Amino acid sequence: MTIIKRKFDVVIVGAGGAGMRAALQLSEAGLKVAVLSKVFPTRSHTVAAQGGIAAALGNVTEDNWHWHMYDTVKGSDYLGDQDAIEFMCRQASEVVYELEHYGMPFDRLENGKIYQRPFGGQSQNFGGAQATRSCAAADRTGHAMLHTLYQRNVRAYTQFFVEWMGLDLIRAEDGDVCGVTALDIETGEVMALLARATLFATGGAARIFNASTNAFINTGDGLGMAARSGIPLEDMEFWQFHPTGVHGVGVLISEAVRGEGGYLLNKDGERFMERYAPHAKDLASRDVVSRALTMEIKEGRGCGRDADHLLLKLDHLGADVIRARLPGIREIAMKFANADPIHAPIPVVPTAHYMMGGIPTNFWGQVVAPYKTGPEEVVQGFYAAGECACVSVHGGNRLGTNSLLDILVFGRAAAVKIIEDLKKNPHHKPLPGDAADKALARLARLDSQKDGENVAQVTATMRKTMQAHCGVFRFPDMLRQGVEKMGEVAKRARQTEIKDKSRVFNTARIEALELDNLIEVAMATMVSAEARTESRGAHARDDFPQRDDDKWLKHTLYFSEDRRLDYKPVRLKPLTVESFPPKARTY
Repeated sequence: MTIIKRKFDVVIVGAGGAGMRAALQLSEAGLKVAVLSKVFPTRSHTVAAQGGIAAALGNVTEDNWHWHMYDTVKGSDYLGDQDAIEFMCRQASEVVYELEHYGMPFDRLENGKIYQRPFGGQSQNFGGAQATRSCAAADRTGHAMLHTLYQRNVRAYTQFFVEWMGLDLIRAEDGDVCGVTALDIETGEVMALLARATLFATGGAARIFNASTNAFINTGDGLGMAARSGIPLEDMEFWQFHPTGVHGVGVLISEAVRGEGGYLLNKDGERFMERYAPHAKDLASRDVVSRALTMEIKEGRGCGRDADHLLLKLDHLGADVIRARLPGIREIAMKFANADPIHAPIPVVPTAHYMMGGIPTNFWGQVVAPYKTGPEEVVQGFYAAGECACVSVHGGNRLGTNSLLDILVFGRAAAVKIIEDLKKNPHHKPLPGDAADKALARLARLDSQKDGENVAQVTATMRKTMQAHCGVFRFPDMLRQGVEKMGEVAKRARQTEIKDKSRVFNTARIEALELDNLIEVAMATMVSAEARTESRGAHARDDFPQRDDDKWLKHTLYFSEDRRLDYKPVRLKPLTVESFPPKARTY
């Protein structure tokens, strides 16, 4: 097959908030930027983020970034790197005002300032009263952000490759990254996109689970590409289960509902969160609330015929508040739960939502990792930002609305670093002779496979295995069995058959390529979870119920090639302020 080659200054894979924030900075700096996206940019998964952007503006209650930093460190269960957390929280107000100046239609207070609402795990004065920190555009904040950034990118002449899928990294002989191979989904054409800098902003991968709030496009493509090229994945055992996914469907019901005053009930009509988090109650951190819901169901206090869900009540807020502040939530509840929240509670259950791990980076977006063997170092020419990256600001558990902040701060930071680096590297690296071999071999295998399994069946088995063996609570025997079963699923994935050999808009072919990436993420998750013998943040083990700072205050690194694990210490020293030493985490 003849491979078309095109050169750019920067290639960005992913057109969500992180990718488009970076692209805007780079295009406005006069660089030639290509952005690849499997879907039209404004359909990227950032569009589904509902609640807000965390920033200590102090528009409603007194606030400052030190308090936000403390909450984030505590929320991470002390696994977050405190220098990166300080970097993010100090820049929060600046990136929000910057977005406002781009034209972001934030809701407003009566005095004209940006509207802010309370969110879980956020406090004043280092764990005191509830903070009001999340800057919101009703319950469609991600939607408003994505459209704002896309319009600015169009104005800046960013070049978008819509309905293109990244296949594999192109690495030079010295290990530097010099671009990606990519597939035009419509035509089946393969292209080598050469770049002086390559940025992954491919989002999450919660589609490894059976019940997920994520869109079907969230298949961990960036993680799969990085893992196959010898780069380890960091902290993949940590997956956040959002407490309130619509029962039976998984669609997200934002924490904004509880921020506006909604609360959870069990079958007895009890506000049970008062027993699990007496101070924060329904606005405790997500891992705490998800475990509380799971325990209520496990102990027989669930609702419905099968006692398998809880209820989220918000009718007491009044029709006017719901219509003004939570219109999207009402629409989702009516469409997917057949419940109008103005009159009836919403049935909810914990659902896989967010990946705290990812491609290891520093807070300038540079990928920092050992390549196969050797010391940790910057991978020249390679950057990552957003959910696919592990900076690590979220550690063992992410606070709500820190995700939209993450993509703004680190999308911008990566772009700033790329501009600086490209001044020192004015020329493209020579293209290696085998640049496209890996991608072409994967495509050839799919096209030539006969008598193989159906892609959808293998994918379904993988998701059921992850859900059963690596969910909200984790058990030793289940984890060991999960590692074995996932190894079997990985073998089956290499034997899948595509019945339709057409290259043109072949959905099954794309799903098979996505399965390659999902398997990498699922294996990394299962192996890492089985090895971490403690409970921290979203990783809750039945046999090791306590956090173990002496043994496990460290990040996991998973190497795909031999399924090997390595570790590196958590960075407890911030940039300029005193550190927050680990202590008991209560809400």
